[in-house]
Amino acid sequence: MRLYLDAEALAQAGAAHRESYARADPFPHAVLDDVLPEEALDLALEAFPNADTNIWKEYENYYEVKLEAQGEERLGDDLSLLLYQFNSAPFLRFLEELTGIKGLLPDPYFTGGGLHQVVRGGKLGIHADFSRHGQLPLHRRLNVLLYLNRDWREEYGGDLELWDADRTRCCRKIAPVYNRMVVFNVTDWSFHGHPDPLTCPDGMTRKSIALYYFTVDRPEGETMEDKNATLFFPRPGESVPKGVQPGREGRHTGLKQDRFERPVGSTRARRIATRLIPPILLDAFRSMRNRR
Repeated sequence: MRLYLDAEALAQAGAAHRESYARADPFPHAVLDDVLPEEALDLALEAFPNADTNIWKEYENYYEVKLEAQGEERLGDDLSLLLYQFNSAPFLRFLEELTGIKGLLPDPYFTGGGLHQVVRGGKLGIHADFSRHGQLPLHRRLNVLLYLNRDWREEYGGDLELWDADRTRCCRKIAPVYNRMVVFNVTDWSFHGHPDPLTCPDGMTRKSIALYYFTVDRPEGETMEDKNATLFFPRPGESVPKGVQPGREGRHTGLKQDRFERPVGSTRARRIATRLIPPILLDAFRSMRNRR
């Protein structure tokens, strides 16, 4: 098994950025460049599925036009093993050191996460993410976004925007360039997105890996009592088509095809995953599966 993540380098990065993470505006976050070994990302990019393959869920509505692939069993071994290592103890220790949040748990389902891809004209409106796991009794506390876009130019757009809690001001824009990792706290006031349609050349896409991390409980005041879904909002002065209202994320339009072929080697990848995913999550998964 290839071990892509350097535990020592991750620990150093977490310690070096911890204070600035806590002070960041408009909410705790960090932008880390070249923390991960390029060998791992080169393999991931080489194996990243094209936008026209049959593994993607398509989202298409006013606020979001994007592709999402959650099931790591549909991916080749290099991508699957990299995803599993983001659920490993060294990466969790790095996140805890960086953010100060203890007791972090990964998501074996990659719910809403996994691979994301946005084609020319696509976008993701300003929103606050869902705050509870849909299948496990856990609170979502962190987002990690890893960008895989070589030769990305400013004029293509696609910058991640971080907005203030009142949704009146974009406080920071972050270009989605290669080997850039963004980590930020998830609350019901962590507004973010890339709301303007991409202008990259046809055939070029905005590629990223999205990872979410959870705890058993969370501090009071980070969520609204009646919200447990992703909520989208227009920007100040944004002209929204008649009938479109702020609210829950749109439903996906389904897989690009009705069937997909499972890549050779996925069984081996699953066996490796059982050695990398914490036992508490494997037990929870098996218990829920047995009750179905």
